[in-house]
Amino acid sequence: MNTAHALLSRVDEIRALAREREKRASLPGVPLPLNVTQLPLWPEPVRAVPNSFLRSALFGAIAKGRRRYINGEDLAAIDGITIRYKGERLDQGDLDVWESVLHVVRLQELGSQCRVTSYALLKLMGKTDTGKNRATLQARIERLVANALTVKQGRHSYIGSLIAFAAKDEKTQEWVIELDARLRPLFASDQFTQIEWAVRRALDGHQLAQWLHGFYASHAKPFPMRMETLLKLAGSEDSNPRSAQQTLRKALDAVAEASEARGEGFSYAIRGDLVHVKKRATGAQRRHLISKPRKPRG
Repeated sequence: MNTAHALLSRVDEIRALAREREKRASLPGVPLPLNVTQLPLWPEPVRAVPNSFLRSALFGAIAKGRRRYINGEDLAAIDGITIRYKGERLDQGDLDVWESVLHVVRLQELGSQCRVTSYALLKLMGKTDTGKNRATLQARIERLVANALTVKQGRHSYIGSLIAFAAKDEKTQEWVIELDARLRPLFASDQFTQIEWAVRRALDGHQLAQWLHGFYASHAKPFPMRMETLLKLAGSEDSNPRSAQQTLRKALDAVAEASEARGEGFSYAIRGDLVHVKKRATGAQRRHLISKPRKPRG
């Protein structure tokens, strides 16, 4: 009886493993062993970003031109998040590249070497495969490698660079890119947000509008915020309060227009110096969000 019972248990175990393998095999990409570290498998129409990056000035809304080098400073961030950064300032274009790398890497083991061509990355970003765009892509990847940050988000922290390693075959334009597997806790179930890529793409070139879209996407019920606070969190470099606020209003208009066109409800009102936002998440977004108001810091 004991032998028979053990045999039946073994059969059940084998069947359970087979079901799990079948389930994983139905996912996009190459099925992975069950014991590897992997990013969450978000849907194709979205991109995933840690909330700490969306609620801070890490990927800021900065003007074109020469970038300021930050030598180990605490960046502006919502209360509960600490980001200390060293390297050239990062902007929304750098975030586009990092999101695209994550989108490819999510299908394989985190920490392994990911092979992807310049063409594939540019296509993911909606860019044409030209010499100029390849050069911009390389400059952004170099910037994502050549930085150091300390991120404290909830109970988790990460110390390292955004891309651990990158190399390129100049003839084939194939990149070998490696992300640190220790980034994984920043993608815990309640620590990241899925961004509607169609809306973000529609805002391409509008740095502040893209930042606002990501910031508000990471909140289920946005709370009123002062215009000055929003601009500080976005890393705005405009020292003129009046022009900065005019730019903020135009950026909010752009987010509302792009969101409405793609079924992602977004509206705002400015009362005094407070920005009030109402939003409705639809479509493929399945977000891990916060609803409690937090005080800004930095």
